[in-house]
Amino acid sequence: MRPRRRQLLAAPMLLAAAGASAQEADYPSRPVTIIAAGAAGGPTDTITRIVADSMGRHMGQPVVVESIGGTIVGPQRLTQARPDGYTLLINNIGMTASATLHRKLPYEVPGSFAPLGLVSDAAMTIVTRPGFPAADLKGVMAALGQRGEALNMATAGLSSAANLCALLVQQAAGARATIVVFRGTAPAIAELMAGRIDLLCDQATNTIPYIRDGRVQAWGVSSPARLPGLAAVPTTTEAGFGGVAMSTWHGLYAPAGTPEPIQERINAALRAALREEKLRQRYAELLTDIPSEERQSIAFHRRFVAEEVARWRPVIQAAGAYAD
Repeated sequence: MRPRRRQLLAAPMLLAAAGASAQEADYPSRPVTIIAAGAAGGPTDTITRIVADSMGRHMGQPVVVESIGGTIVGPQRLTQARPDGYTLLINNIGMTASATLHRKLPYEVPGSFAPLGLVSDAAMTIVTRPGFPAADLKGVMAALGQRGEALNMATAGLSSAANLCALLVQQAAGARATIVVFRGTAPAIAELMAGRIDLLCDQATNTIPYIRDGRVQAWGVSSPARLPGLAAVPTTTEAGFGGVAMSTWHGLYAPAGTPEPIQERINAALRAALREEKLRQRYAELLTDIPSEERQSIAFHRRFVAEEVARWRPVIQAAGAYAD
């Protein structure tokens, strides 16, 4: 009787395994949703829509974008989805910073997610209001060091790339500005142009239109090399502030537990999308770089998420910049 009973028990397990294998082989057999962890029309939303459009052509199914504002809401929504590859997430650098910024999260970073590859890299720009009294980035840093909280520095939220860059700038200057938190970059730049905010460090994607027409002053870019659209602006390393080096990167994620064959299928579609000329042209317009082949890989992205959590933890702890 015992052998017979074991056979009966094993049969459903074998059928389930066969069903799972068939689902993996057929993936994707219906539309895929990518959650954009950012406000509609913002940089994360824009990048997600560009990538989704291209990935859909290589997956053979429509890829639909669902914009969910908020650093926590988007990832939380992903953790509630089935790990079957039909719900994905594109999020930015703030995802790794949130592991320290928020003492209590409804998920774990990176444990609740399956990293699938980096999708973009964008340099940060250090900009000031028109007429800010400085000759170069050293002068800006000296002013911050001397005046400290008398200067106002804008951010687009505690988990934003702008806030992370602000922490690095203050660390390099050895002083703290008065941080003014806005709901997004647009109102922050408006106040900067009006002269009511002194400093901002934000993506070149957001600031370049205002830099080009002189409505704000640019003093440094956080990339390893100067940007093609801002060749006259030195890198922070060139200016003597190598510690202010970062990019606003975006990564693609699935829920933890997504089968490896499905992860590989999604990564292959991402890599194919990043080779498309149409996508590359759109990235160039946004002063956004294509990640290197290595950075597009699942293995690199897994390591990178853990490294970024470790990188930002002491910076945030030293500043005491917690969200809760």
